[in-house]
Amino acid sequence: MIPPAWAPDFLAAHGWDGCEIAPLAGDASFRRYFRIRHGERRAVLMDAPPPHEDPAPFVAVAEWLGEAGLSAPAILARDLDRGLLLLDDFGDARLRETLDAAPDRESELYALAVDLLVHLHALPPMAGLRPHGLDQWLEELDLFTSWYCPALGLDAYAGAFAAAWREALAPVAADGLGPVTVLRDYHAENIMLVAGRDGVRHFGLLDFQDAVAGHPAYDLASVLEDARRDVSPDVEQAMIDRYVKATGQAPEFERAYWALAAQRNTRILGVFTRLWKRDGKPHYKNFQPRMWGLLERDLEHPALAPVRAWFDANVPAESRAAAWAKEAAA
Repeated sequence: MIPPAWAPDFLAAHGWDGCEIAPLAGDASFRRYFRIRHGERRAVLMDAPPPHEDPAPFVAVAEWLGEAGLSAPAILARDLDRGLLLLDDFGDARLRETLDAAPDRESELYALAVDLLVHLHALPPMAGLRPHGLDQWLEELDLFTSWYCPALGLDAYAGAFAAAWREALAPVAADGLGPVTVLRDYHAENIMLVAGRDGVRHFGLLDFQDAVAGHPAYDLASVLEDARRDVSPDVEQAMIDRYVKATGQAPEFERAYWALAAQRNTRILGVFTRLWKRDGKPHYKNFQPRMWGLLERDLEHPALAPVRAWFDANVPAESRAAAWAKEAAA
């Protein structure tokens, strides 16, 4: 977590000469973040180095979200050729840690997360976003057969896997709900609680550069079936009901919710395996038991019967959560 050599010159050129640069965070990509301090002023430096990363989509979505009445980091300075952005600092109050410290606020804060999506989905999707529909859902699921199955020594037929998913997801793609702007990584570790802002603007949004135009159930599943923290099933159902009541979407929406939750969780099982095997990030193995717990519950929905049958035939119990229990307990 050492800033790039040209970062001090970039910061000095924008009024931050002599500032302190301290590591803040990294993520599953090549992006890194640093907190910048200069006297009483604070900002965040994003290092999104080309050719691995392109910060332009982040800028475009951030500016659109701001115009849409939501809180995304203001872009204070930019050098897109070198992948540097200086961002508004939302502080340290993240939804994940806030809920860990005050679990009694779970319903209150997830209700706000739902209200934010209701606000976002009432708007036409941002222009120029890539579509996120049936073809993309099926393509993303290849990560499970390409990475998870080989890592566990499973000889699974990908054609039958895709056919089962197509049967489950085709009705969702045709249900007429959407498209809306889908943030894709909307969860408790990408939401900040911003002091001095009320309503849906109280939540500061992060990690939205991969936004797409897709189904409104996707981001709700992302925040309620969180890969990094447990949300109680009662709260999950209450929040689904809250969204449906606010938008008038039912019963198609709930079918879509469980199908896209299952799709997302299956994809993530593959993503986390790839982060371990290809990218040398073994700590992602720790999340796999939770992902299996979520997926097993999703697969109980009748609309997912063909997918459940595929898993029952091809992924034995010892290759599911049990295979990762040791890492999760460490």
